[in-house]
Amino acid sequence: MVSAVQPTADIDAFLAGAQFADAFCITTATTLSAREAAERMLSRSPWWVDALMKLRDAIVTPLGLKTAKSARNEKVEKVGFFPLLSETPQRLVAGFNDSHLDFRVVIDVASLEAGQRVTATTIVLTHNWIGRTYLTIITPFHRMVVRSMLKQVQQKP
Repeated sequence: MVSAVQPTADIDAFLAGAQFADAFCITTATTLSAREAAERMLSRSPWWVDALMKLRDAIVTPLGLKTAKSARNEKVEKVGFFPLLSETPQRLVAGFNDSHLDFRVVIDVASLEAGQRVTATTIVLTHNWIGRTYLTIITPFHRMVVRSMLKQVQQKP
């Protein structure tokens, strides 16, 4: 089961002045590195998430914002379509900077007596009214997407 939790990551260390942060966690019987957990979570999407991303891309393209398609085509190391920013066995940080907002997803893994806790923290720093409006509109969808994709950590690739 996915649970909403207080973000434990140092938000300002990733995006000083960020206006938004949330975190969700799941417990798994499998021991994974942060990269393995991130790959399970971010490398595939349910069909409805893909549909939402296509709709998002159609809406933001005229505004000159990065699209999922353009992110996939960037020549940088990625997890899913998010550029990899830093990595240790216990924490992976991915994200990007755009004209309307900067975004980070932090995947943390922590050992438990029986299994492991995987936490996905999302951090956003908006730059302008487009970023603030975008964040307001997508927040309810974001929560559904993160919960759904975090469940994939429990599934074998």
